[in-house]
Amino acid sequence: MTTTTGPTVEAVLDDIRSMLYRVLDQYGLDDVEITMDTTFHDELGLESIDLVTVGSMMTDQYGETVNLAAFLADLDIDDVIGLRVGTLVDFVHAALNGPRRTGS
Repeated sequence: MTTTTGPTVEAVLDDIRSMLYRVLDQYGLDDVEITMDTTFHDELGLESIDLVTVGSMMTDQYGETVNLAAFLADLDIDDVIGLRVGTLVDFVHAALNGPRRTGS
């Protein structure tokens, strides 16, 4: 039997929160509360270039398994503009955990 367990949702949220605080620090906004419901554009004021930075940080942290550019390419523009931290956390968590397999 093989089971592969990656990081928990909470661990991924902590990682992404840390990445976002590093980006926000450049704008002097490192005291913002970041939750699963926080939106990148409306609440954090992040632009597409900031998502590129976060994507690079995610690759450094998780490797090529987590491809933010490919994930965003599958979304329509309204979904990208309304992107919530929780949506990104769920994507990363699923990419790292994959389907659980059991068998002999």
